[in-house]
Amino acid sequence: MTIATILINGILLGGLYCLFALGLSLAFGIMRLVNLAHGEFIVLAAYLAHVATTLFGLSAASAIPLVLCTMSLAGYVLQRVLFNRVLGGDPMQPLLITFGLSIVIQNGLVQGFSANPQRLQAGALDIASVSIGPLSIGLLPLAIFAIALAATGLLHLVFYHSRLGLALRAASDDPETLDSVGASHDHMFGLASALSFLVIAVGGILMGTRGNFDPFSGSTHLLLAFETVIIGGLGSLWGTLAGGIILGLAQSLGASIDPGYQMIAGHLAFLTVLVARPSGLFSRGT
Repeated sequence: MTIATILINGILLGGLYCLFALGLSLAFGIMRLVNLAHGEFIVLAAYLAHVATTLFGLSAASAIPLVLCTMSLAGYVLQRVLFNRVLGGDPMQPLLITFGLSIVIQNGLVQGFSANPQRLQAGALDIASVSIGPLSIGLLPLAIFAIALAATGLLHLVFYHSRLGLALRAASDDPETLDSVGASHDHMFGLASALSFLVIAVGGILMGTRGNFDPFSGSTHLLLAFETVIIGGLGSLWGTLAGGIILGLAQSLGASIDPGYQMIAGHLAFLTVLVARPSGLFSRGT
């Protein structure tokens, strides 16, 4: 495997990790919420797409908007009904609530779909590729990276160049003052959670098209999302993209040496950044 192939594979893999982590970064950056069920929600989104396409017979074009809307609505409702009740108090309460949710979702998926691995079909995109000189690059990983780049850019525009973003940052910085001028920080947190779950859904669908998933794979996705966010810097959108690329490059380099080294190489990169810069490479408020 050439150096160019290793670099390209790592960068493209980093796009998927960025999509895993953006929702986690949003939740922490705005609401200071560490969602331990994040990985299970990624897997849940993939299963929703699987149900829509196989059991209900919907086309991918129809299933994707349905899953995105369903996950966004679920995020808003969970934030308003459950998460807002435990924010701002004992930090253990959100951790316990989200840990409990992860167990419920995981066991519900096992009961509903068994432990057998599933995969979403991407049609011709699964095997399509483009050639750049001697290199052959898969169109699906390339499309995933482009989506990650677009998602990061769009979220940046929303948070820093729109009235909604101003309100969300105000809710994060000073929720009491926001309430005093007639806006509800509970509603703003609900909208932030809806955005977070929208990105989670995108990551889950693309994860399901790139590889297999099962009810127990959520913990792996949660770990990858945490490592990506911490490498890039908590609450930093572009840092999250950079963190995903760094993690992807480390794993690609490890896999080029021995496939068994892929995950350990990523963990070593995470540990190195954590020791050298505990706040992350690009830490800043969202």
